[in-house]
Order: sequence, then structure tokens, then C-alpha cells
Amino acid sequence: MKRPTIADIARRAGVSKVAVSYALNDRPGVSAAKRAVIKAIAEEIGWRPNSAARALSRARAHSVGLTLCRPARILGVEPFFMELISGIETELSGRSYALMLQVSSTPEEELEVYRRWSGEGRVDGVILVDLRFADPRVTVLAQLGLPAVVIGHPSESGPLAAVWSDDAAAVRETVEYLAALGHRRIARVAGLPELVHTVLRDRAFTAACAELGLGTPAVMHTDYTGAEGARATRRLVSAPTRPTAIVYDNDIMAVAGMSAALELRLDVPGDLSIVAWDDSPLSQVVRPALSALTRDIPAYGARAARTLLSLIAGEQAADAEDPAARLVPRGSTAPPPPTADTRGRPP
Repeated sequence: MKRPTIADIARRAGVSKVAVSYALNDRPGVSAAKRAVIKAIAEEIGWRPNSAARALSRARAHSVGLTLCRPARILGVEPFFMELISGIETELSGRSYALMLQVSSTPEEELEVYRRWSGEGRVDGVILVDLRFADPRVTVLAQLGLPAVVIGHPSESGPLAAVWSDDAAAVRETVEYLAALGHRRIARVAGLPELVHTVLRDRAFTAACAELGLGTPAVMHTDYTGAEGARATRRLVSAPTRPTAIVYDNDIMAVAGMSAALELRLDVPGDLSIVAWDDSPLSQVVRPALSALTRDIPAYGARAARTLLSLIAGEQAADAEDPAARLVPRGSTAPPPPTADTRGRPP
């Protein structure tokens, strides 16, 4: 007779194989009632653990997981993630580890990916990006006992190790630089408003503008795409009181914003100064070249990978702060036009 399997139990119980694995191994992830039902079915059909499979499950997978809850098309145009992944891969390949990359369409789907990876022993640990406030992923990964490193601010990483940099310092440097050029009306085109780093940058930007007497700045949130960056730029520069400088949360939006400004017959930087986060080669090949906040993104990814591998090896890993991004002025920034008054208004 065929040996009963977890798949047989899953069909009888009307649940996934992962849920069966959790129940039979007394791991969190299923209710007490469902756990009892699954164990009763296992007993009824005579299921017994496969010793060879169990020995295999205890072996390391020699792979690390990274899940991105972003549209898959973003990966082809977002230099940040490509550079981050290159740094992760460089560190992992030197240790004979592989990177398992998964794109999820919703936060709930991302949580299921972590549960499946853990239940099936697909990865030895994960790297978590796009940290949110009260992020349920932090709780779930801690419950699963799966080694994890957060690329994000430690204030919201809970018990998980964090690799982070001080975005607030970089924001202050940028606002001070633009104010020193004479700009008095500076806007910000930001990313997703639910992300921790977006909110921290928003707060630092507003605070720096207030400290320098620039008033309440305009902040517009987007999905990081060029289309949304261009749309936000058109709205800002078409306002009765338009900014003389805009800071963008990535270089894709900055390039798109510059194109939108030129379409509206605004000169960059004569009429509008532009600063981008994340200084990819794209920032330097456009004309004028973009003033940008630069940092070693591959090194950022490599540090996250090293921290995770230490956790997988059973070592302690503390939060690690990377150097803050620094401003590199280029051709896209200049003093505001002489026709603008001290409040940044056109004549």
C-alpha cells in the first residue's frame, strides 16, 4: 500500500501542506482546533514521519530569501533594488549561498511566502525591506523563528536585527544646501507614505524647512515610478506659488520630473533645481547631470547579507548603521531665478 503523505492529510483536512507541516510539528501558524483535526486525520490514515525527509529538513538550504511587495516591472527600472541585490549576491556567493527572490502583489501574500519558505525549509533566513510601522512581518518572522534582518530603521524592527542609515541627516544636508543657494520654497516628491523611511524623511524635511524659516513645504507621495514623479512635478510647478527646488525620493522620478519641467518650458536649473536620492549612473548621464544623495548601495546589501549569515550560524548580531547618504551637487541645482521673490514666488 502507498505510504500516507502530508498531501493526503492536506486533502482530507482541506488545508495547505504548509498548514499540515505546522500542525504536525507543533509550530505556530494554525489554530488549536485545526491542529487537532489535522493530527486526528494523520492518526486515522496511519501517517508516520519520514525519517529521511526529516533529516533532510534539518539540513541547511544554503539559500536566503528576499521578497519584494512591489510590481515586478519596478525591478527593471529601479536602480536601487538592482544595486542592493548585487551587494547581497556578492556576499552570498562567496559563502556558497543562493538568493531566492520572490515578488508579491500584496502584504498578505508576502506573509504567506515567509510561512511557506519556513514550513518547507526553502531558506535559512530572510532579508526584509520596505519596513512599515507596526509591521506584521516582523511579528510573523519572530514567531516562525526564521533568522531575519531588516533593512530599515531599528525603531520599528522589533526583535529583528536592523541594517540602516540616518536618512534624517541626509535630508537636513540637502535642505541646508538649497537654502544656502537662496531657495525659499522647496518641495519634496516622496515615495509610499506607509513606509517607515518615507515618514522619517518627511519629518526631517519639514523640520529642516521650519528651522531655516522656509515655512511649510509641499510634500507629494507617489509609488516611485517615473510616471508618478512626472505627474507630481506638473502639479507642483503649475501651482500659483511654485517651488524653485524639488527633492525626489529616487532618481527615476527625478529624471521624469526634469522632463516634465522642460515640457512646461522651465529651465533646469535656471527656473527649477532638482535633487535625487540614490545616485545611480542614470543621474550622471542625463543633462544636466543630477545633483544627488549618494551612498554605496551594494555595500548596504552586502552588510545585510553578512549580518544574516551570522544569525544563521547561531551568532549574535547587533543593529548596524551604515554611513548616511551624502549630497553630490551637479548641474541640476543652482540659485533660484532672480525673478522669484524671497518666498520663492514667480513675479
